[in-house]
Amino acid sequence: MADMSEIYKKFDIHEIAKNKLAEIEKYECSIYCCHSTGCKSSGSDDLIALIAQILEEKGLKERVRIVATGCMGLCAQGPLIRIEIKGRKDVLFKRVDLDATRAIMEEYVIPALDKEVQLSEDLQKYVLSLDLPFFTKQEKVVLKNAGHIDPEDIREYMARGGYLALEKALKTMTPAEVVEEIKKSGLRGRGGAGFPTGRKWMFAINGDGDKYVVCNGDEGDPGAFMDRSILEGNPLGVIEGMAIAGYCIGAQNGYFYVRAEYPIAVNRLKIAIKQAEELGLLGDNILGTDFCFRVHIRLGAGAFVCGEETALLNSIQGQRGMPRPRPPFPAVKGLWGQPTIINNVETLACVPYILREGAEKFASVGTERSKGTKVFALGGKVNNVGLVEVPMGTTLRE
Repeated sequence: MADMSEIYKKFDIHEIAKNKLAEIEKYECSIYCCHSTGCKSSGSDDLIALIAQILEEKGLKERVRIVATGCMGLCAQGPLIRIEIKGRKDVLFKRVDLDATRAIMEEYVIPALDKEVQLSEDLQKYVLSLDLPFFTKQEKVVLKNAGHIDPEDIREYMARGGYLALEKALKTMTPAEVVEEIKKSGLRGRGGAGFPTGRKWMFAINGDGDKYVVCNGDEGDPGAFMDRSILEGNPLGVIEGMAIAGYCIGAQNGYFYVRAEYPIAVNRLKIAIKQAEELGLLGDNILGTDFCFRVHIRLGAGAFVCGEETALLNSIQGQRGMPRPRPPFPAVKGLWGQPTIINNVETLACVPYILREGAEKFASVGTERSKGTKVFALGGKVNNVGLVEVPMGTTLRE
């Protein structure tokens, strides 16, 4: 058998992160183009292709990089493009079409690489101020990397701290210590029930036999697109959270249950799982330890009832999606009759942040009984339709 310490050295997460940061740093400008469901359906594929063509024609590929990202938040204003030039304030452009994209490149980006440039009146009408309360009142935990990284490149996630939480858990903490940290954070289920996450994990720890972690991505509520956007923008954050949960309860397998109507999210999950496997972050002896964990995807067919956790378990098992009587609860008798913890997408996405930054920091925002932040999808007759992440307790009026 291969020496796992040697394999770990080959895929050292710190070295990968350092190399990716150095690669990013060499660029003078980064162009982030939203490539989530909303912006993609509004034509962002064509905009990305045009920008790439212009960079090729002008010989600027060594100075400017283009990144297809997840959701930037203001979905109703898409397609969105954010320009980040070293030493300058970021500029966010809204409702961009092909003509506007060409003008942004030729009248702003290219000349701004070498001198100070003022936006013309024609371009000003596309600018979306980053000083809007919509942006300034948000506090990003789950969505911190969405819109800032390529969700199909694991190295970008690692360059922003990805997998440091899993490494910390596996190398410096016992499962009980990890669970205690989650309990201290006050994290509650983000799927609606609000059950304390640490307590749920404790129930499964004490069970016997094979154990499972299930991520509930069957987002069936009308107008809701929080989970979809998280999976599209940063699937690796959810996978890392799932692996940490698996380590805590002694599971070797995790299942994503995602509705088939989310093809972009599903595809990015597949890419993320494959990349994590290739770097030894999923599979056997993760990060050179004895921990082994694999992740699988199951697609839902759109049945609203499968958002209920026991109906979801039946569906994963190939049975009709019907709720089971409780007790026993899934943590005692879940998938294939074995101890199973089921967490929502957003809940698992909070876990790496808590271990990386500390339970106290997570618990420093929110209310007395509900700590941390919450992602909301805003729709209807509101000024800004889109996705926000705000501290628990923020009023709808605010």
